[in-house]
Amino acid sequence: MSGNGHQEITADKNLYRIGEVSRLTDTKPFVLRYWETEFPTLQPVKSPKGHRLYRRKDVDTVLTIKRLLYDEGFTIAGARRHLRDVGEGPIELASRASEVKGAPAAQANASRNISRKVLLDLRDSLRTFLTLLETE
Repeated sequence: MSGNGHQEITADKNLYRIGEVSRLTDTKPFVLRYWETEFPTLQPVKSPKGHRLYRRKDVDTVLTIKRLLYDEGFTIAGARRHLRDVGEGPIELASRASEVKGAPAAQANASRNISRKVLLDLRDSLRTFLTLLETE
């Protein structure tokens, strides 16, 4: 296989082993395994040989958990509750906010939360890309 073929596979990569996720997120593998037991949203698939394979959304979830725990000071239970309440992303949050009819304060607050979440998610994604670029 030529060098270009290898680069395409890496660029289009959708599954990551625990060691790769550990390096990408600067999180120890034992911490990742522990978080799997504590956060239902973090569920990597298993290969036929039993290896954990993290999808891109799992890597994003790890980055979000790390941000909530280390940057924002959430407890494990608080971070789990936050992930459950916020859902998978800003679109879900926006649709939930639109269900609140006649409550402009709630809608304004939801919009602020969406903006903050979008910015924090963008920051986490940019960090992931920067890490990927630095390792190549």
